[in-house]
Amino acid sequence: MPHDISIVLRPDEAANETAVVRAIARKIDIPTDSIRHYYITRKSIDARKGKVLVNLCVRVFIGEEKIIDERPIFNYNDVRNAMPVIIVGAGPAGLFAALRLIELGFKPIVIERGKSVSHRKRDIAMLNREHQLNPDSNYAFGEGGAGTFSDGKLYTRSKKRGDYRRILQALVDHGADPAILYEAHPHIGTNRLPGIITRIRETILQHGGEVLFSSRVTEIIIDSGQAVGVKLADGQRINGKAVILATGHSARDIYHMLHNQSIALEAKPFAMGVRVEHPQALIDAIQYHGIPRSEYLPAAAYSLVHQVEGRGVYSFCMCPGGFIVPAATGTNEVVVNGMSPSDRNSRWANSGIVVEIRLDDLAGYAQHGIFAGLEFQAELERLAKQHGGYGVQAPAQRLVDFVEGRFSSNLPACSYHPGLNSSEMHLWLPEHIGFRLREGFKAFGKKMKGFLTNDAVILGVESRTSSPIRIPRDPETLQHSHLSGLFPSGEGAGYAGGIVSSALDGSIVADAVARYVS
Repeated sequence: MPHDISIVLRPDEAANETAVVRAIARKIDIPTDSIRHYYITRKSIDARKGKVLVNLCVRVFIGEEKIIDERPIFNYNDVRNAMPVIIVGAGPAGLFAALRLIELGFKPIVIERGKSVSHRKRDIAMLNREHQLNPDSNYAFGEGGAGTFSDGKLYTRSKKRGDYRRILQALVDHGADPAILYEAHPHIGTNRLPGIITRIRETILQHGGEVLFSSRVTEIIIDSGQAVGVKLADGQRINGKAVILATGHSARDIYHMLHNQSIALEAKPFAMGVRVEHPQALIDAIQYHGIPRSEYLPAAAYSLVHQVEGRGVYSFCMCPGGFIVPAATGTNEVVVNGMSPSDRNSRWANSGIVVEIRLDDLAGYAQHGIFAGLEFQAELERLAKQHGGYGVQAPAQRLVDFVEGRFSSNLPACSYHPGLNSSEMHLWLPEHIGFRLREGFKAFGKKMKGFLTNDAVILGVESRTSSPIRIPRDPETLQHSHLSGLFPSGEGAGYAGGIVSSALDGSIVADAVARYVS
């Protein structure tokens, strides 16, 4: 039987295979030449005690023991003539639902309002250079969803959602670094994700699935109380045995479409705030206790949370060595988000810092009914547009100035390409958000000495952390609670939060579809 052991090494030792083998041999008291094979099952960095160490969990094969290949195996069928299932949205939930349907012998028809990755890149370049937004092809919409041009974080480890290892292995099979299989905080990087997404689409097409771009769904086709297809903006009708709705939480028109068709929705809590950016060197110095970051250490990250008067204030989508990008999907709004390349080698570190929003925080928006949260989001995005100067520039303020209520007469260098406009964000952010952000930043400055500095800048607004709407589904069948054949999935439906959890949800929904149509 293989042996599972843990070892602790210096960063340079952990990067050296010979040093790892020697450490394994010492741990279990055997000669190094008895180690036939090993592989890492978990890797994490521990910088809590003034030293920076690497924790490795390894599975070791000794002597002549059989080496067991424990990687998940995918058996994709030829589904050209198989039963069709419609998938609305080509984000992680939609793409992994498609892969799973092919394994199960069904033909996925993926319908995406945006463009393919290659064409989407051009629209994003136009947004950054010319400040021209394509409402259907941007950082949020298009092949791969919002995650395609993001850091590509893969942090979900919740086994209750399903086997996350299948998701990670599928990503590796399509070009991701195998290190994501064992790193404690794996990520892919915005420079690599587009190629991986493209190869996933190629797998779908090679096995007989279909992918339709620039195709916006405007209606769910219902027959005898069952969802049996969709209608597109150009009038085309596409029929299938079931409809998986995996549109992401920025597709606000989908919520209104469902509401107009009397398909039930539910309001749910969400979070909003700002994005903060520090020099990466400063975060490195804080997290690594002043120890210079060597080639063996990654750009340092952080995770922060604090309670302020009954609401959580926390970091979200932290991007070490990253950039801040314009994430709006409409022309009358400014929204910011973060991303990182695979090397995480920029000179900035950014993170969303957001405040929990509950339904009783939205009393002033009661006239909007189920859409109170959406309208609250939209109002802050419009305010960000106004205070950014009515372009794509983001309103911004030095961090200490925000906490102390001062105008920033100048702003530090920032990764946000469209540029910044100095704004008194402490005056126009809603008080229940602004107050909690200020108190949260003070607490974070105590937890991380040096975090609360005017060398940092906040940008508004970080509003697309999660959906304020849930599309209700039966916990057993995973169908919409009131409409057979409609399977809500992923972030936009309110059942996931990130690439891996969305992909897992898409996979389990595909299994539910198979049970439904069989």
